[in-house]
Amino acid sequence: MTPNSVTYRNGAVFDGESVHFNHAITFRDGTLSAIIPDQTGSPEGQVIDLNGDILCPGFVDLQVNGGDGVMFNDDPSVETIRRIAEAHRRLGVAALLPTLITDTPEKTEAAIAAAILAVQAGVPGVVGLHLEGPHLSVARKGAHDGALIRPMEDADLAALIQAAENLPCLKVTLAPETVSEQQVQALCEAGVLVSLGHTNADFATCQRYAKAGARCVTHLFNAMSQMGNREPGLVGACLASGGLSAGMIADGIHVHPAVMRAAWAAKTAPGQIFLVSDAMAVAGTDHASFDLEGRRITRANGRLTLEDGTLAGADLDLTTAIRVLVTQVGVSLQDALAAATTYPASLIGQPIMRPLRFDSMIRIASDFSACTWLSENG
Repeated sequence: MTPNSVTYRNGAVFDGESVHFNHAITFRDGTLSAIIPDQTGSPEGQVIDLNGDILCPGFVDLQVNGGDGVMFNDDPSVETIRRIAEAHRRLGVAALLPTLITDTPEKTEAAIAAAILAVQAGVPGVVGLHLEGPHLSVARKGAHDGALIRPMEDADLAALIQAAENLPCLKVTLAPETVSEQQVQALCEAGVLVSLGHTNADFATCQRYAKAGARCVTHLFNAMSQMGNREPGLVGACLASGGLSAGMIADGIHVHPAVMRAAWAAKTAPGQIFLVSDAMAVAGTDHASFDLEGRRITRANGRLTLEDGTLAGADLDLTTAIRVLVTQVGVSLQDALAAATTYPASLIGQPIMRPLRFDSMIRIASDFSACTWLSENG
């Protein structure tokens, strides 16, 4: 519980728009009362010294495949979603999209049903569903099972449109190789957030699909057509288009820091680059390996890999991603925090709640080594 009034001082405060350095933030009756310079007036209520730490709204993660030792694909049920959401809450995540990677039609149907039930049951943190496949390109399958990748049929389209009617957010990653422009347009008109990914499509094709309604790109640079001097590919289409936002796995492994720096400088607004964890079963655990559809994935040196060395998701939390952006890429603290909160929240139509509430805030260590919820003695 929070006292009637509590003031945090001697740190930085990100309010969803700006970072206020050397400011104090006061919550009264659980709601933001004031953000003022540290030396202004007398602190109100209980006073807590941040010792240089950062206060920020909880993170928003639009690509969460697993956590606490389980994958959503293992058992797409409400209980699995709850377990994954609880694991990521411990990592500072306030809102997430449980993500099903390419699987059978039966698993996809079960995932949709489970996500709808989880939202209806009010499972904390669950704000919809992300289906990453099965309508992708085999040529850019990454760790997905190529045998399960397939074109979108009329029945698939109908099921997705129906799912969108019952979910706050349905995000679908797809490739032009297996989905038509007309299908993309129908999905977007139904409120689906269409994200281009796992594709070898050329620049012109990606532009057409963006015009058809696609608004996002899944894990920029990974599993997609790259930018060359004569063919810009999906990477070039994303950076050049203000209508496309892009998730990025900022672990310094999936994308080199210098490439991230160039992308941040090149990205055309209003579309933004936002952070995703692409977290797998090991998130929130010390497990050294796990299985995905019968394939062993090993955790070592910050990587998750199949036996052939293919990256399979990420061993990443968003606090670490923010650290990489700030310390290795050179992104400002304000932009890095926005990439984990404001940008993804706005993309899915669920902006950061105002006024800020005590129970929605996390405390991030000044060296980005950890984060805790204020409501849990942060």
